[in-house]
Amino acid sequence: MNNTNIAVDIGVVQPGDLDAVVALDAANSGSAKPGYWQELLERFTQENPRIRRYFLVGKSADDELVGFIVGEIRAWEFGSPPCGWVIALNVTADQRQQGIGTMLFDALCAEMKKEGATTIRTMVLSNDKVNLSFFRGEGLSAGPYIELERQLD
Repeated sequence: MNNTNIAVDIGVVQPGDLDAVVALDAANSGSAKPGYWQELLERFTQENPRIRRYFLVGKSADDELVGFIVGEIRAWEFGSPPCGWVIALNVTADQRQQGIGTMLFDALCAEMKKEGATTIRTMVLSNDKVNLSFFRGEGLSAGPYIELERQLD
């Protein structure tokens, strides 16, 4: 469903988008991680026919970044056939509830489907009500795997 009130163009991230990606993530997460995003941008924009990675951005008519989504297709981890993974999704706070996240998610799903993925997954903090609500609204539900973890002292 696309109920956006603004025109948004979805495209592949460009090196010049890095500062806006870092700023948007910092605004939403409270933590600036420029090195992380630089490395991710470099890794996800490298040409490699064996690795299917996607870093898409949404821009307004005046070329302002209003959101981004990052994902990849992973195969045979934990015995799982190839499936898509959403690694990150962010929309500017003042543009939320306008369908931009859905547009980004749909664009990512379309790219992954072209590559043969039939399932998409993500991980969300159990107390992150905003992202849980968004992904549930996009049709995601608990999958067949359970995350396990242990603190390393």
